Amino acid sequence: MRIAILALLLALQTVDGQQVPGPLTISRSVALAVERYPSVRVSEEQLAAARGAISLARTAYLPRLDGYAQLNRATHNNVFGMLTPQTTIPAISGPVTPASLNNVWGSAVGALITWEPFDFGLRQANVAVGDAGVKRAEAASRRTRFEVAALAADAYLTLAAADEMERAAQAGVDRAVVLEKVVAAVVNAGLRPGADLSRTRAELALAETQVAQARQAVAMARASLSQLVGVPASDIAIVPGKMLETPAAATPGGDVAQHPRAVEQQAAIDEVKARERALDRSWRPRFSLQGAAFGRGTGAHTDGASGAEYSGLGPNTGNWAIGFSVFFPLFDFASLRVKRDVESHNERAEAARLDLVIRELGGQRDRAAAQLEGARQIARNVPVQLQAARDAEQQATARYKAGLGAAVEVADAQRLLTQSEIDDALAKLNVWRAMLSAAVASGNLDDFLDRTQ
Repeated sequence: MRIAILALLLALQTVDGQQVPGPLTISRSVALAVERYPSVRVSEEQLAAARGAISLARTAYLPRLDGYAQLNRATHNNVFGMLTPQTTIPAISGPVTPASLNNVWGSAVGALITWEPFDFGLRQANVAVGDAGVKRAEAASRRTRFEVAALAADAYLTLAAADEMERAAQAGVDRAVVLEKVVAAVVNAGLRPGADLSRTRAELALAETQVAQARQAVAMARASLSQLVGVPASDIAIVPGKMLETPAAATPGGDVAQHPRAVEQQAAIDEVKARERALDRSWRPRFSLQGAAFGRGTGAHTDGASGAEYSGLGPNTGNWAIGFSVFFPLFDFASLRVKRDVESHNERAEAARLDLVIRELGGQRDRAAAQLEGARQIARNVPVQLQAARDAEQQATARYKAGLGAAVEVADAQRLLTQSEIDDALAKLNVWRAMLSAAVASGNLDDFLDRTQ
């Protein structure tokens, strides 16, 4: 993907961890945002965790080896009879012996290795669940990178628009200053009433207010871009380049089913299906091949007597065993069936979300197409408006200097010219913004970024 390539090129331009200073293009801004924005790192760490889950699931194929050692000092009274499984009374083994309060050493050490030779596909199904989780995390990471890239591109366009508004507003101030000097001269000469000077000063103040508002918009837009690209706002300078020109016609397209949001949602459905398949294979017998080697030691004799002082400190009787066992939780079918029903509902919910995402993306694409067509029509019309405003301003100024017009006519003409200059700059940028909206709706910014080069 182009965004990944831009991020790599950006990394190559870094020296000792510090970004080489310079003006930002929109492509470079996108690359910086994708590389530095924290939400991208969050998604990458989540992807790494999902990959770790696959490795964990695969460990189920390995045999299990358990070791155990024990040393105790206890009486060796033993009784006849059964004791149901519990965790309170310690177990004791051996024949029934005469009652005795003598205590002896006891010891035990052993190892048990267990391996499940076959499982009717359960372990493979659990690995598939992990693999589906990785694919979903990958899709989420791509979606996050795409959204951050789109936000950076939009912030860049917003800053470019604010810069153009400031430039046009400053031009309006310059014209208002010139007009104020002209009017002041004729008023001081007694050729025009003082009201003309008051009106031109009011227009100058209004133009200066407009510049202040434009500068505020620039500062806010620069702060937004700074937040995304990780560069101090004071160091941000942009080079709009081709974005100050009307771009060639482009038709938004692309399959919404391949949009990063849709791909992520489809991955969520696949993950639920993988869990369902794992549950389908859970109600099966579990076969285990086991081998054990162990030794026990005791200071108690079968006649009830006790051995020497240190008898039983170490194992004095050894054994080994090999076995094959089967475990089948017969009544787990009820809970597994409920879990299967839950996952079935989850699957239908995720499928409904996918339908919603597809519908939203389709509507977004249609709105972007309408926005792009409208922006192009406005961009074609604004130059006519701008030229007419320039002509009107020149004519009004000439009439005023000739004593044939009023100051209010010149002020109105200058205000219209300033607004027309702002409209002309924004019209071109709005076409680019509409193209960005179309690219976001299609799920691919590559063609948009290519056009900005």
